Amino acid sequence: MADKKSSLTPRSIVAAASGNVLEWYDFTVYGFLAPTLATLFFPSESKLASLLSAFAVLAVGYAARPIGSVIFGHIGDRIGRKTALMISVLLMGGGSLAIAALPTYEQIGVAAAILLVLIRIVQGISVAGEYTASGVLLVEQAQTGRRALTGAWVAFAMMWGCVLGSAVPAGFSSILSSEQMSDWGWRLPFLLGAVVAVFSAILRTSLSETVMTKDAEEGISPIWESLRDHLALIGQMVLLLIPTSVIYFVIYVYAVSYLSSEADFTSAAALDITTANLVIMALFVPVCGLAADKFGLRPVFMAGAIGTLLLAWPCWWLMHRAETLPVFLGQFGLTLTSTAGWALSITALTRIAPSHLRCSVVALGYNICLAVFGGTTPMVATYLVKRTGDDYAPVYYMIVATLISIPVILRLPKLIRNAESG
Repeated sequence: MADKKSSLTPRSIVAAASGNVLEWYDFTVYGFLAPTLATLFFPSESKLASLLSAFAVLAVGYAARPIGSVIFGHIGDRIGRKTALMISVLLMGGGSLAIAALPTYEQIGVAAAILLVLIRIVQGISVAGEYTASGVLLVEQAQTGRRALTGAWVAFAMMWGCVLGSAVPAGFSSILSSEQMSDWGWRLPFLLGAVVAVFSAILRTSLSETVMTKDAEEGISPIWESLRDHLALIGQMVLLLIPTSVIYFVIYVYAVSYLSSEADFTSAAALDITTANLVIMALFVPVCGLAADKFGLRPVFMAGAIGTLLLAWPCWWLMHRAETLPVFLGQFGLTLTSTAGWALSITALTRIAPSHLRCSVVALGYNICLAVFGGTTPMVATYLVKRTGDDYAPVYYMIVATLISIPVILRLPKLIRNAESG
């Protein structure tokens, strides 16, 4: 990417990033409503079995992302980033509307669970192109010296999607009774997701398309070309993002369900704590972007990794206290250490990817990581704790995830030079 002045306007940034609000709003809503959805769609005598089934559907949505990488990587690299963004946000919104109208197990039996799984697969496919295509478009068109900050706005939007995804269920839970939430209140957050999709699609009609810098290899799928020529790079992208995926889902999905079902916390209290920390994370994202533009991607990534290694155990200990303040502080500590990864991931992936295959390579790296290590994390954490009897098993999972990312963090400057010289 040559030095240039940015043609991006604030409206363009909002339009490109807006779909990420919907993507993470919807997936966060599902994660936070998992205990309710477990009883409505996967009834079982075992509460753990029902919850594992609900988390499994969350994982299925992420497992479908590599399929979406193939579809939307091709659209983004061959047709255009804007087209990929329009299709993905409308599909995601349609899925939210479908869930809002979906009959439960009590109404249509096992068909309800099957339909829920199918909808989550379609949504998983659609969002595979959302975060990556919007981030690639913004970082490509960003001004030199402001790429990390520009890319961070995608994560900023994503975090506000998470904030809304926790705040909206919390708000409805405080207004409605438990019976009303179980009967029909759980549908309202998904209905709002469909409204967000329409708003985002309208904004995106004004987006400018990125001018391709290199002709595609004729007759070759960009996904096949990416896998053929850049498989090692895709693997390094996955390793770089593993701690970002694992830590988020441990502290914001698994921990919330744990606090609500096992500790002396109500669902509303757990959601309030989480919402507060998600707001802090969202506000801290642009700070990480500014820091990376000033000091480089590697130092900021490394600061987050070291912070995680030092604070994972004590923060998890705090999150297992019975008082609200220690739980908040424990989640707060891990929030700060993991923010750098979210803030800088799309900028790092875009800058180390080859220009003519950027959507495909970035989509593969990002979505494979989310599929294997993101959506499965609540289920893995639940299983590890149950299997070992050790409530600290998720801590070891976070530490291992962080350690294996460090070699890639150290190589970031070289990977960027290789991409820019290629």
